[in-house]
Amino acid sequence: MSLAKQQIVIVNTGCANISSVKFAFDRLGVDVTVSDQPELITCADKVILPGVGSANAAMASIEQKGLVSVILGLTQPVLGVCLGMQLMVSWSAESTAERTTCLDLIPGSVERMQVGDLRLPHMGWNTVTPSHPNDLFKGIDAGSYFYFVHSFAVKPFAHTLASCEYGMPFSAAINKDNFFGVQFHPERSGDAGAQLLKNFVSL
Repeated sequence: MSLAKQQIVIVNTGCANISSVKFAFDRLGVDVTVSDQPELITCADKVILPGVGSANAAMASIEQKGLVSVILGLTQPVLGVCLGMQLMVSWSAESTAERTTCLDLIPGSVERMQVGDLRLPHMGWNTVTPSHPNDLFKGIDAGSYFYFVHSFAVKPFAHTLASCEYGMPFSAAINKDNFFGVQFHPERSGDAGAQLLKNFVSL
């Protein structure tokens, strides 16, 4: 199926960076719809779960829109971006009061980065190295630069697809079954980011 002919839906999580993700697909000539309608999301060829801000606010928005069971039931490829990736694991320590229960699509946890004297958030360009050859990073050289903005991360574990280093190693991309997540912002990562989005649409 050609890139342009697919039904791609960006889940309207109520977060702020949705338009920049949409523009990234527009630049690739890929038609995308932003929606929180369960039937549109369920019928899509590919689904993007975007997010910036805090895990508890994003989860509250997803719950309030009645989308938790919709996302859990998806069988097509799903890409979580930045906070969207963090929402895919079991829980997040981002809320100061108590940890936030996330979607639990991929076992794992989001914790505050321990980076010594380096400043947080980890913000700017950093190199990403795939853990093993995989279709999401096809045609992207190991050590390519991607753009990050985050203070919380998932430590490398069994579902790490690519890793990055900033005072500590962390998961730059994760995957289980049809669910993929990237900690960086592909929509702000130049050619490498565009190639990754193209690879996702081609899955």
